This record gives sequence, structure tokens and C-alpha cells, in this order.
Amino acid sequence: MMKSIYQLIHRLTFIALLAGSASAAPPPPAMTAKDLATKLGALQQDGSSYARLTLEVKPLPDSPKVTLQLQIKQRRNATATEMIYQVIWPKARAGEGVLLRQPAGQPASGAYFTPPDTLRPLTASQMKEALFGSDLTLADVLENFFVWQNQTIIGTEVVDRVSCQILESKPGKSQHSNYGSVRTWVDLRRMVPLRIDKYLPSGTLARRIATTRVAADDLERRIPADLTVSGVRADASTDLRGSRINHAVSYANGTFTADGLKDPSVPRRTESP
Repeated sequence: MMKSIYQLIHRLTFIALLAGSASAAPPPPAMTAKDLATKLGALQQDGSSYARLTLEVKPLPDSPKVTLQLQIKQRRNATATEMIYQVIWPKARAGEGVLLRQPAGQPASGAYFTPPDTLRPLTASQMKEALFGSDLTLADVLENFFVWQNQTIIGTEVVDRVSCQILESKPGKSQHSNYGSVRTWVDLRRMVPLRIDKYLPSGTLARRIATTRVAADDLERRIPADLTVSGVRADASTDLRGSRINHAVSYANGTFTADGLKDPSVPRRTESP
């Protein structure tokens, strides 16, 4: 009997030591601000992809909730970013979409399409406009602030029980943005931003983007799958819930043009990358 008790105690102690060693696993190796920004920037510049998500604009009091299902066509690399956000539901707004383009180091431009045939050009000064009435601007979904000239690690902080490194990004003189700085709380183990705070040039916090769910994409990388955007409208916010993403797609040359914006078809699949 005593032998059995000693064996049980030994096993429980061994299990406790294993649990303790797992929780005390060494942290990821230290990275410079430039290295961290470069790695995060490269994750965004991941070529062609196709995604679907649900955008839910939580209303101000006495205002109706707006829910849209969107498809996203995008092509991101070091030389340019091109994307189309297009409504596929509800039926009354199906086909409504926005085209955004930005060559590296150049101002952004695009167009807004409302069926059946209304096309409104967009200039760089209009990137402050809201995306489908949400708390995100057009600039928020377009620009990659990890490639900005000035990157600094300003500290660490726990977000959702995860120790994060805080990366502060600031645009250089020749880089175009409506923001003066962006702070990103990065989970280094998964290389995922858990919080992003965007500040106006005046230093005022403009919006906060919080990751509420992390999932694996089709390339087996951890990415923010669900987001909540707040800070723009008092007592209101926007939720984005991703449902799928596919990088095994190719786009015709005319996809990211005014004519391509009017085409709601799903891109052609290619062999898995």
C-alpha cells in the first residue's frame, strides 16, 4: 500500500515538473526593431490571395446594425499593393466595391463602384473615408506601416495573458500616411499582432484594432482571424470575422482596374504554393 502511495506521489511530482518546465519555456530570441518590422512586413507582402469575411458595424444608439459579407481580392508585394473589397451579401448591396492601389513609395488611389454603373474615383486625400461605413478607413486596409522608415521597440506589455513586444512605427518624410505613428503589440512566439493603436500626427489615438481570434491560414501561418476596431465612434465598434483565405489563386492583368472592380467572379485557383 505504502509503495503504491509513493509511486503515485512520484508520478504527480513528475507531471508537475513537466507542466512547470513547459510554462517556463525560454522566450523567443531577442529581435531588433528593424528585424521585427521586416518580418511582419514580409508576412503582409505575401503575393496574391483571396479571402472572405463578415464585417459587422455595431451601431450608435437608435441606429440599425449593418452586417456585410465581403470577398477580398488582393495582390501584395514589395513593389505595389492592389486590392478589391467587394460586397457579396446582402443581395441589395451585392457588387458594391472599392478598388485600392498603391505603388511602393507613391500616394494611394482607387475607385468606388455602386451597381449598376456608378464609378467614383478616389485620390490619396480620400483614404480617410470609412470602409463601408465601418470604423476602418480605406488607408487602414491598404497601407503596410511595417515598411515605414522609422521602427522602434518601446517596451513590453501583457495582452490577453500573452507577453508582447511593443513596436512603434513612424513614416519617413517621403512616406504617405494619415497617421503620425502606429504601435503594435506583437506576440513573438506566433509572430501575430494582438493589438494595434493608430495615432494622428497630433498624438491623439485615432483607433484601436484588437485581435480576438488567431487561426492558421492555408500556408499554416498564424494570423489574426477576427478583429474588433474601436475608438472612432463613442459606444460603437466594428467586428471583422474571417472565414477563409486562399493563396493558391492567380489574377488576370485587368483585375485591379475600374473594369475589374465591376466583376464579382472568384479568381482562378492555381497549384498550392
